[in-house]
Amino acid sequence: MKNLTIEALTDNLQAVLDFVDTELEGADCPMKTQMQIDVAVEELFVNVAHYAYTPATGQARIDIEITEDPKKVMITITDSGIPFDPTAKPDPDVTLSAQERQIGGLGIYMVKKSMDSMDYRYEDGKNIVSITKTL
Repeated sequence: MKNLTIEALTDNLQAVLDFVDTELEGADCPMKTQMQIDVAVEELFVNVAHYAYTPATGQARIDIEITEDPKKVMITITDSGIPFDPTAKPDPDVTLSAQERQIGGLGIYMVKKSMDSMDYRYEDGKNIVSITKTL
């Protein structure tokens, strides 16, 4: 398992993606899967950067673990910000037009749909969100 602890600022998004991509490329992750994982990590990290510590800032820790047989990646993002369970938010009604739909929630919905699993727990004052994807 590898990890990165970084200030939860949108300016640090590229460093987070570079960290994740280095590990995925080392595991011969298909490009399509890597792009799906990048979108999911971006959504989750930007949510932490925008909302977890408002109006202050704080740290985010990104853990990545790649397993064999079956080859899977699990990425966990941990922060000590305001408790928030993204998995509890109801999915948007994507059958409605953009004008009829409520604002927000589409990014988390995309994460849920593109990953094999998305889990949340609040433990020891920390938000812990994990996503998994079979490579």
